[in-house]
Amino acid sequence: MNSTSTHFVPPSRVGIYEPLHQFGMWGEPFKNNIGNGGSMNNTPSHIIIPNNQKLDNNNLSEDTSHGTPHMFDQEASTSRHPDKIQRRLAQNREAARKSRLRKKAYVQQLETSRLKLIQLEQELDRARQQGFYVGNGIETSSLGFSETMNPGIAAFEMEYEHWIEEQNRQIYELRTVLHGHVTDVELRSLVESTMKHYFELFRMKSAAAKADVFFVMSGMWRTSAERFFLWIGGFRPSDLLKVLLPHFDVMTDQQVLDVCNLRQSCQQAEDALSQGMEKLQHTLAECVARGGLGEGNYIPQVNSAMERLEALVSFVNQADHLRHETLQQMHRILTTRQAARGLLALGEYFQRLRALSSSWATRHREPT
Repeated sequence: MNSTSTHFVPPSRVGIYEPLHQFGMWGEPFKNNIGNGGSMNNTPSHIIIPNNQKLDNNNLSEDTSHGTPHMFDQEASTSRHPDKIQRRLAQNREAARKSRLRKKAYVQQLETSRLKLIQLEQELDRARQQGFYVGNGIETSSLGFSETMNPGIAAFEMEYEHWIEEQNRQIYELRTVLHGHVTDVELRSLVESTMKHYFELFRMKSAAAKADVFFVMSGMWRTSAERFFLWIGGFRPSDLLKVLLPHFDVMTDQQVLDVCNLRQSCQQAEDALSQGMEKLQHTLAECVARGGLGEGNYIPQVNSAMERLEALVSFVNQADHLRHETLQQMHRILTTRQAARGLLALGEYFQRLRALSSSWATRHREPT
């Protein structure tokens, strides 16, 4: 039997949405057909649509709209709002700028850490060179380092660190006072306090020389730039006068004459001490070299040299005594304000030498 091919239309096509209503529409024709003895081919025509019938254009557009991707809606929305694009571009540029700043800060932090590491390594090397001593002064380690630290040197290093801190504080006070308005009494008190601070350093060095005179002579407790100008464990008084003279106020003729005489006396005393040091070095060399070749027993030579090394402690004390007297004489020659300017110049001179040592230690090195 020829009949028009049919297909069922989804409920949305005929406006059926509620399940109960849909069940009622299907149920009533089913009862009628069963009651009349009919077959399923007699299904009512109002729920069957021929295959050749076209769907409504409105329904087609409805299907199409349901299948459109969501991103097309976003693009359409963006195209309708160009301000959003500009804001997003601005946000991207700002994020990129912050990223570059973070990268630059990170690189700078790495460079700073590298410089600190170099400084720590140098301080460690310095500690290894100067910090390991045995009490009797004879090294026992095969690597050149001793097993225990000399307590006298350890105490000196701790005292010297505090001495540097106090010196920096006094330099700040002198700088502040000289640029302000204070009475001569206050200025004189500060000058005397600064002078006593240098005298305390000479006392500390004398005690350290008794513990290990070679430590004091080598200047390992000072920075590298300070050691470059070292003379018998300290500065040359005559060279120090050259540094201080340009910083004094206008001096009288008598003051100029007194300073010249003091400088000449310092040079003569320095020459005498230097000659005595050369003679001591020559004597020590003869003592150590004395004896037959291949004996393997150095006890007599070492004992003889040890006796003469006692004179080395005396040379250090005499050199510090010369420095002490030079400061005292300058204090007598100059006025209170001139003495304050001289002590400030002296302190800043040593500060600059220490700064030079730090800059040299952290300088940029080309990779080898």
